[in-house]
Amino acid sequence: MIVIGLTGGIGTGKTEVARILGGLGAAVVNADVVAHEVYSKGSEGWAEIVGAFGEGFLTAEGRVDRQKLAALVFEDRAALERLNSIVHPRARSIVETELERLRAEGVGVAVVEAPLLLEAGWVDVVDQVWVTIAAPSQAVERAVERGRLAPCEVEARMASQMPQEERAALAEVIIDNGSSICELEKTVEANWRLLTKGTRKEP
Repeated sequence: MIVIGLTGGIGTGKTEVARILGGLGAAVVNADVVAHEVYSKGSEGWAEIVGAFGEGFLTAEGRVDRQKLAALVFEDRAALERLNSIVHPRARSIVETELERLRAEGVGVAVVEAPLLLEAGWVDVVDQVWVTIAAPSQAVERAVERGRLAPCEVEARMASQMPQEERAALAEVIIDNGSSICELEKTVEANWRLLTKGTRKEP
């Protein structure tokens, strides 16, 4: 099974690329979805987050208020590093278990979609790193259009992540999402054909 590590900054189109790859036949593992398990009420990760940040970051129902926590950590580097030290190892363990399951099922290509794949040191989990890129102004506009963040919040998240140029330098495949969805699909499909034409790695 070939494992693609799909990463990129906020607003650069990771989710869209993952959707296209899924349509081409890849099994997609979304690290953000996996992280929800780490945050789930009553879990070890939940308990450590509460211990580190306090009950003030819980909702009335006792769940981690991820929006409130995000507002803190994207303005405080030490808090972000503390949160990542709790979440990343647990999320990685869940991802690895899921990849083993997919491998046992005979899946040919799996995609790990992870915004912080490189920052978290997950490169050894994947066979190839694919990085989505876009002009910063485009990325901010797209993230704002999704309706959940203000421009300043998007910029704070960008500032907390690895610079786009550094990500691109570590990638086997760079997906430039600076144009239309149609062009993005063509780019992804071309790289898919290259990947699946005699370049498979042994399990």
